[in-house]
Amino acid sequence: MPEQPYEPEGAIAGTGMGGAMDLGASEAATLERAPGGPAGAGPEGRPRSLWSDAWRDLRRNPVFLLSALVILFLVFISLWPSAIASGSPLTCDLAKSQDGPGPGAPFGYDGQGCNVYTRTVYGARTSVTVGVLATLGVALLGSVLGGLAGYFGGWWDALLSRTTDIFFAIPVVLGGLVLLSVVTSNTVWPVIGFMVLLGWPQISRIARGSVITARQHDYVQAARALGASDSRILLRHIAPNAVAPVIVVATIALGTYISLEATLSYLGVGLKPPSVSWGIDISAASPYIRNAPHALLWPSGALAVTVLAFIMLGDAVRDALDPRLR
Repeated sequence: MPEQPYEPEGAIAGTGMGGAMDLGASEAATLERAPGGPAGAGPEGRPRSLWSDAWRDLRRNPVFLLSALVILFLVFISLWPSAIASGSPLTCDLAKSQDGPGPGAPFGYDGQGCNVYTRTVYGARTSVTVGVLATLGVALLGSVLGGLAGYFGGWWDALLSRTTDIFFAIPVVLGGLVLLSVVTSNTVWPVIGFMVLLGWPQISRIARGSVITARQHDYVQAARALGASDSRILLRHIAPNAVAPVIVVATIALGTYISLEATLSYLGVGLKPPSVSWGIDISAASPYIRNAPHALLWPSGALAVTVLAFIMLGDAVRDALDPRLR
C-alpha cells in the first residue's frame, strides 16, 4: 500500500458555511504567508473599518484636499490674523474713503476709510467661530435628543417628532429677525444660541433614523441578550455605527451657518459694529457699490469661498462614508 503524503497538522480551512475543507501543504503555506491577510484586512492583517476606508478614499480625493487646504488656511488666519494683516481693522481714515488699492491696502478702502484687506482677514475669525460653535452645539443637542428618541421610541419619540415639526415651521431668517432684534449683546453668543435653537431638529431626525437602523443589527441584539445596559449599548455599540450621517450633515451645515450669520449681520440683527464681520462689511459697502465696488466684492468673495469650501468638504466626506457609493 503506497505511503500517504504527509500534510502538516492544522492544514484545514473553514469554508465560511460551517464546514471545513482539507488543504495541501503548499496551499496552507501560501495562506500562512499571505501578506495582506484575509480579504478586507489591512496591511498587517487587521480588519479595515469604515473609518479607515473613508480616510483612505479622502486622501485620494482632490475635492477633499482642496477644500481642506482652504479650511486650514481660514483656521490659521482666524487664530493669527496679524500674521498676514498688519494694523487694526477698527482703524479708519475718512480721508481715504472709497480709495482703490494702494500700498498697505491691496483691497482698497471702504466708505469709512477702513482697510478692506485687514477687515476681510479679521472677519474670518468671526465667521469660523460662529460656524464651528453653532455646528458643535447643533450636533451635540440634536444627536442626544434624536438618539434617545430612536432608541427608546414610544412617547418620547412621538414628543420629539411633534416638537421638530413645530421648529421646522419657523422660517429661519424671520425667526432671527424676531428673536435677535430684542438682544442688545454685541457678542457672537446670541447668534450662536439662535442657530442652535433652530438648527437641532434637522440633526435630531438624522440621528433618530440612524439609531433606529443600527439598533436592529445582530450585534445590538447580542449585546442586549448578554445583559448589557442601555447606556453601554448606546455608547459602545450604536453611537459609533450611527454617527457617520450626523458628521456629514453637520459638515455641510457648517457652511450654511456661516452664511446665515452673514445674512443676519447684513440685516442688522446679527453682529453689530464695532464687531468685524463679513456681513457687516457687505451691508456697509452696499450703498457704495458703484463708486467703490471693491469694498463689496472682497468680503463677498471671501464669504462665498468659505461656504463653498465647507460644502465641498461635506460632499467629499459623504461620498467616503457612504458604502453604496464605493
